Amino acid sequence: MENQELLKTVKERAEVWLSDQYDEATRAEVKQMLEAEDPTPLIEAFYRDLEFGTGGLRGIMGPGTNRMNIYTVGAATQGLANYLKEAFADLPQISVAVGHDVRNNSRKFAEIVANIFSANGIKAYLFDSFRPTPELSFAIRELGCQSGVNITASHNPKEYNGYKAYWADGAQIIAPHDVNIINHVNAIKSVGDIKFNGNPDLIEIIGDKMDQKFLTAIKGLSLSPDVIERHKDLKIVYTPIHGTGVKLVPDSLRNYGFTNIIHVDEQDVPSGDFPTVDSPNPENASAMAMAVAKAKEVEADLVVASDPDADRIGCVIRDTDGEYVLVNGNQIVLVLLNYLMTRNAELGKLTGNEYIVKTIVTTETIKRIADANNIKMYDCYTGFKWIASVIRENEDVARYLGGGEESYGFLAETFCRDKDSVSAISLMAETLAWAKENGLSFMEMLQDIYVKYGYSHELGISVVRPGKSGADEIQAMMKNFRANPPKSLAGSPVVCVKDYLTLEEKCIKCGETKKLDFPTTSNVLQYFTEDGSKISVRPSGTEPKIKFYIEVRGQMATRADYHKAEDAAKAKIEAVRKDLGI
Repeated sequence: MENQELLKTVKERAEVWLSDQYDEATRAEVKQMLEAEDPTPLIEAFYRDLEFGTGGLRGIMGPGTNRMNIYTVGAATQGLANYLKEAFADLPQISVAVGHDVRNNSRKFAEIVANIFSANGIKAYLFDSFRPTPELSFAIRELGCQSGVNITASHNPKEYNGYKAYWADGAQIIAPHDVNIINHVNAIKSVGDIKFNGNPDLIEIIGDKMDQKFLTAIKGLSLSPDVIERHKDLKIVYTPIHGTGVKLVPDSLRNYGFTNIIHVDEQDVPSGDFPTVDSPNPENASAMAMAVAKAKEVEADLVVASDPDADRIGCVIRDTDGEYVLVNGNQIVLVLLNYLMTRNAELGKLTGNEYIVKTIVTTETIKRIADANNIKMYDCYTGFKWIASVIRENEDVARYLGGGEESYGFLAETFCRDKDSVSAISLMAETLAWAKENGLSFMEMLQDIYVKYGYSHELGISVVRPGKSGADEIQAMMKNFRANPPKSLAGSPVVCVKDYLTLEEKCIKCGETKKLDFPTTSNVLQYFTEDGSKISVRPSGTEPKIKFYIEVRGQMATRADYHKAEDAAKAKIEAVRKDLGI
């Protein structure tokens, strides 16, 4: 009965899309779904509205209320425009910046966004073609805009697209604006509420000049230009994995002084089909395979990659046996923050008023480095909008050195307020040059960090559960973890539980509970064990999955202990997985 009721509701929602308010192609596709024997595609497309959440929209492209299309994009933009006119009613001219990635329909969606803003009397600065996400953030600040939109689904599969909304500081939107915008978007009840017919006089195309300003600002982050000059011929293989990074990353590396940048020609071709990879995600070894093959061919010193919208960085290095190995997201953040903190200390630039930021699921080894350098460290929720929030709170108060998260994102600057692979890749190459200057390979530099601050090993596990049934299952899993927390993991007692939904931290031994100091709640659970392990559980905010972040600790007295520590940690992680049932 429940399924029949759902199907009846879905059909009623779908039949609305047969009216002449919708374009002919959309009506034809909806009609085909309605007449199909298998109702599953219809249910998945219409069982709910694609939610405009705190990060905007992200979903599979196609017709339907639960899909990315011109109507869901249009409703989001109209709602945002209505809120901007309310929030900035005193401004004579509200303005926004609009960018997009290489995905199928991204240019079309971006032009529709610019048209809707302009139809509402809002000036839209529209990039002339695809650009990295961080440049959109930079442009908002550079142009003095009140908001911005980037059409991208980041590293998701090719079927997806997305809509990221930004505020005047160049950061993705947080409270109170997030809830206010969501309310305005939800108030759009029909296609007739959306002003699709743009005003060309209020649309200005931007491009090359903004590129140069962004690259110049990134060059200003360099701490070791003299070191780069002595190691400028490092062999650096770079792949944009068919994405936007091809526009700026090679130019930025050359701007830093590197002269030996080796391309993966097949993946320099921008394409929303991502034809050479199963998934355009640089954290996956398969996505890096062609770049690694090129590295082996030329005996490269470093392999770097960016995801389709060039906000995430991928990295492959040579281990002590000369084999190419993937550097995980925690290690990327660890190495870059270690370089920035240590190099600033070497140059005498630390005054005691510096800080770094990491997310709660990122390795705790970073805090040990910060403490050793007398640098304040902030923990924040997953997502760069929270790192940007810490930067905003410390504006003109303290100096930001850098921040990152385990999901391959890093930000070294304040002129942009979202993760940035363009600057991160440039600094990663500089970090390797600095290591070489000190007689170290990349792997030896990483091992020395572990010897000095303690070994840690991390693994992220995503359990995918698509569709409505999957969403229900994820909700049930989180409910069960709260009701029945593990008493021990990998043989070590759980001594502390943090629940960010209730903002409570409970000490298991003493039974005391205290409040967590965070700006809002989040559906995240963390378990800390007696032997120093940290396990975090959270549903993804943008994808149909529940994520587990496992960090275990070990001992390393010398570099020679690395493989032994690694093997012991992997065994412990497997034990944790077994205990969690994942």
